[in-house]
Amino acid sequence: MNLHEYQAKALFQQYGIPVPRFSVIDQAEQAATTAADLGGSRWVAKAQVHAGGRGKAGGVRVIDNTRDLQDFTRQLMGTRLVTHQTGAEGQPIHQVLIEQPCDIARELYLGALVDRQRECVVFMASAAGGMDIEEVARSQPEKILTVAVNPAAGLQGYQCRQLAFGLGLGTQVKVFSQIMSGLYRLFIDKDISLLEINPLVVTTAGELLAIDAKINIDDNGLYRQKAIAELRDMTQEDEKECRAREHDLNYISLEGDIACMVNGAGLAMATMDIIKLHGGEPANFLDVGGGTTAARVAEAFKLIMSDSKVKAILVNIFGGIVRCDLIAEGIIQAVKEVDMSVPVVVRLEGTNVEQGKKLLAESGLAILAADDLDDAAKQAVNAARG
Repeated sequence: MNLHEYQAKALFQQYGIPVPRFSVIDQAEQAATTAADLGGSRWVAKAQVHAGGRGKAGGVRVIDNTRDLQDFTRQLMGTRLVTHQTGAEGQPIHQVLIEQPCDIARELYLGALVDRQRECVVFMASAAGGMDIEEVARSQPEKILTVAVNPAAGLQGYQCRQLAFGLGLGTQVKVFSQIMSGLYRLFIDKDISLLEINPLVVTTAGELLAIDAKINIDDNGLYRQKAIAELRDMTQEDEKECRAREHDLNYISLEGDIACMVNGAGLAMATMDIIKLHGGEPANFLDVGGGTTAARVAEAFKLIMSDSKVKAILVNIFGGIVRCDLIAEGIIQAVKEVDMSVPVVVRLEGTNVEQGKKLLAESGLAILAADDLDDAAKQAVNAARG
């Protein structure tokens, strides 16, 4: 789950991390009043979408009068911002953050993530802040400094100083250490999986300010983060993925035209791999789970058919926890309920597989049975090609 910049900055404030004075509006008419409340004669307006590259896409602007500020926010509200991270459709803009600008002397990068290989939180820092950090990591990896935090000991003072000195900080070392400590507590307290400040700036007055903020929350921890879960902005997420979540389906949209419905994440990955091996492109990742029911299978089919790109469906079910005959009943029910206009290829294996195949064969529906996964993938690719 992603947070908007204004939501992340509000959390930063709770943990003592310095940010510029800001406010968020959802109507252009609020811009002038908000600017007056913030004070000053210049303001930064930022479109609030779940994507990077907003500045290059025209979603961020420094403005020095309230009329232009109101006009700019009116131009943004209700439109979609297209950046290199959003795809061609872009993301809808419903809020604009307005904040006081600052005089920047240096731009730094500071981030933290879960390193699954080392099984700990790792802090990353770079003097090349304000840039595409992924590009810096590719072209100039020596500019990325890292420290790994032992989960038993927690973040240590010497680790904060190590990064501060590596960034060439002097009088700001103490404040930088306080920022890192606050970020680590925030990271652990809120079940965060990724946190970034890009840039963390040194002002001409020598102060440190987080003028951007990105936070990703681990979905698996949301059950104990009720307040954070309420911040979720469904308009920034794929509509089909939101619907899938309501039915406990694990669904991710992809760019291909062969839809997959599988029980088990590993089996789903293997199914997508074999589709590509035979020259096809998967339209989604869809894991209906080990305890699949006929009703859940029907909902999965409805979800798949809402994607206009789909030209064929490959159902690959291993009946372990759930029996193949129950899956077959769900497939038959779904095909009858949904206006199935594309070929459906089914591969069943496991408990009660023969009963399941018999149900499919006697259903009178246009369902293509497959002997094994390789055969199923070939049939699905051929069906998608017409």
